[in-house]
Amino acid sequence: MTDAQRYISRLRLTGFRNYPSAALDLDHRHVVLTGENGAGKTNLIEAISLLAPGRGLRRAGFDTLGIVGGDGLWAVAASIETAYGPVDIGTGASPDAAGRRVRINGANARAVEEMSEHVRILWLTPSMDGLFTGPASERRRFLDRLVTALHPGHSSTVSDFEKAMRQRNRLLEDNGDGTWLSAIETQMAELATAIYFARADSLAHLQALMEKSVADTGFPAALLAITPMMEGDIPETASGLEAALAGRWRDARGLDRAAGRTTLGPHRIDLDVTHAPKSMPAGLCSTGEQKALLIGLVLVHARLVSTMTGITPLLLLDEIAAHLDPVRRGALFDALERLGTQCWMTGTDSVLFAALGERAQHFSVHSGVVRPAG
Repeated sequence: MTDAQRYISRLRLTGFRNYPSAALDLDHRHVVLTGENGAGKTNLIEAISLLAPGRGLRRAGFDTLGIVGGDGLWAVAASIETAYGPVDIGTGASPDAAGRRVRINGANARAVEEMSEHVRILWLTPSMDGLFTGPASERRRFLDRLVTALHPGHSSTVSDFEKAMRQRNRLLEDNGDGTWLSAIETQMAELATAIYFARADSLAHLQALMEKSVADTGFPAALLAITPMMEGDIPETASGLEAALAGRWRDARGLDRAAGRTTLGPHRIDLDVTHAPKSMPAGLCSTGEQKALLIGLVLVHARLVSTMTGITPLLLLDEIAAHLDPVRRGALFDALERLGTQCWMTGTDSVLFAALGERAQHFSVHSGVVRPAG
């Protein structure tokens, strides 16, 4: 195992979704979960996604994750094998507080971001298949997940900005005091500047690596860009951008009051993706081409996370093989081997994963029960 590689050697669920309890003991190989729809395959990888900052791959409220008819308490625990020894990470509903708590090696974590010191997690789900044709908000969320995998505090910064923006909108609606508005706009400018530079830096590194390594993935390259946050040149320094944003928001108070929202800022940008070999906007590509673009993007991003953080991320690929032809499936499986990570894959038909052979551990899932396949 290299310093960057990680894998889950033990996974335990308690009172989570349709699992009263579940226990898996694993080695470093990929994990394939097969079973009929509704069996609990996605629930299981959703549990793993909660070992990262945020609300997991479904973005569900923490108070909705407990088993139906239970007391609302749930827990996910995993042993992460690293080159430096195992790390035990657990998260679950807190009986005496909202949200969730996190424990690392038996001690309470001060912040959920501490999990990222030991494991990084990326995922691809069927709900993301319409990413390039859906609303801009979904592409922003996707972009921010990419950034958070590199900079774990980014998601908190985005959340803090949105909270401050809602306060500004309420003050505008109530014709609030100008001094309070200026203070909030200053805070928003600091947060928006951090968001902008984190996004721009992450995207620049991702694009550079894609041009070097996408051929190794077997999937098409993408050209990536974010739409301008405001008209005119963007200041190159943090202080310059903060001042420019605060000034724009001050001047736009009347317009924003009439609109009932803040009309300018990082919450308004979009992620532009182009199919590089065809020079075609991703939204105009076929469904198959969009899927291939998305897979290639996630694979290259996984390499970038490994390079920049020293931790190769675990991948969660939900129903990944169903719409790939045998050539694409083979390319995906080979790319995962080159990446050198543990990948969790789900599907309804075990035949789709036959080419993995002994490179994966195969499990069947039925009504919240997980057993070794065959």
